[in-house]
Amino acid sequence: MPVTAQTPVYPGDPEVRVDPVTDIDSAGYRCHRVSLGTHAGTHVDAPSHMVADGAHLDRYPVERFVGRGRYIDARGGFALDTVQQAGIAAGDIVVFHTGMADRYYEPSYFTDYPPLPLDIAEYLVECRVSMVGVDMCSVDYEPFAVHQTLLRGDVLILENLTGLERVAGRDFRVYALPLRLAADGAPVRVVAELS
Repeated sequence: MPVTAQTPVYPGDPEVRVDPVTDIDSAGYRCHRVSLGTHAGTHVDAPSHMVADGAHLDRYPVERFVGRGRYIDARGGFALDTVQQAGIAAGDIVVFHTGMADRYYEPSYFTDYPPLPLDIAEYLVECRVSMVGVDMCSVDYEPFAVHQTLLRGDVLILENLTGLERVAGRDFRVYALPLRLAADGAPVRVVAELS
């Protein structure tokens, strides 16, 4: 998702600000000040987002943010048997296409999304996947049991993905490289390399 001053954020998160500091006419160069929360736009959650002693993003090697992608069509709902039949292996980056990205600029995007079931989260932890991604603002609602399960299981979470229809039925590799922040999350540009 693009990061601009109009980027919608999860209720209660800081607004995105992109303010000019200098311009070419007066300074000879352009520079901006950017202010945003660690979970603005498309972003990755580190364990420290929900786990008191969890690792920050800077503790992970770059290889952790790259891996074989596994696409799951969840537009008709989530089903454990569909996930179990997806050929998931350790180190995979599993992305769930719910269709919610189409509503990104609507208020209901943040209030009316389908939560990832806990049994699927537990299965993905057992599979030792690297990351789980969704085209929604969150994998669950308070009290955030799915977040807790994934992050305690050292499975990073990608939220606010878009364009997942382009990888349906394809072999692909995911690159989701965040800034190396000593923080609980960071915006990330996620790309898929199609085979």
